[in-house]
Amino acid sequence: MAIRSVVFDVGETLMDDTTFWGSWADWLGVPRHTLAALVGAVTALGHDNAEALRLIRPGFDLTVERQAREDAGKGESISETDLYPDARPGLAALQAAGLWVGIAGNQTARTAELLADLDLPVDAIATSGQWGVAKPDPAFFARVRDWAPGNPDEIVYVGDHRDNDIIAAKAGGLRTAHIRRGPWGYLQAGDPELKDNADWQIDSIIDLPQLLL
Repeated sequence: MAIRSVVFDVGETLMDDTTFWGSWADWLGVPRHTLAALVGAVTALGHDNAEALRLIRPGFDLTVERQAREDAGKGESISETDLYPDARPGLAALQAAGLWVGIAGNQTARTAELLADLDLPVDAIATSGQWGVAKPDPAFFARVRDWAPGNPDEIVYVGDHRDNDIIAAKAGGLRTAHIRRGPWGYLQAGDPELKDNADWQIDSIIDLPQLLL
């Protein structure tokens, strides 16, 4: 089956989350290595990454704290240096090969604006904050199917997370590519259920054009 569209997750797929977590450590007043270790610990336990923030501040409300950061002038930021080195050239290579390229992840509406400001070689950008539904909800991947050109089996979803990205996208009828990077990407790379649901497993976005075409 020919592939027509490739849609990417954001965190630890296109973007290195080091700055993201570092900014939260600074906001909560703890050393960056402390929060990094806690993120690793909750990841190993299979919990949502936000649990690391609640370990530092019990009762932590992510929505409230995001707004407090914005009000304090310390809100979200994304720069070119936050992208993995292969992100821009990999996206460009897919577009040059004639594929429609999109970005759709579990991020805020503000993140979509920040990604758009980077002028990446993509056809469209969307986030869960804009759509009002987040992975792994099947409704998120229904939106992807309606959004990206092609039949479901002509659309590839690329991500690092077994449950949120690979299994959920496959259940939604999409093709899937697992990328081995970030805590989840490495920890779950050999998981049998992930392997059963991933059509491809890659170490770099640069690998995709030769696999998909």
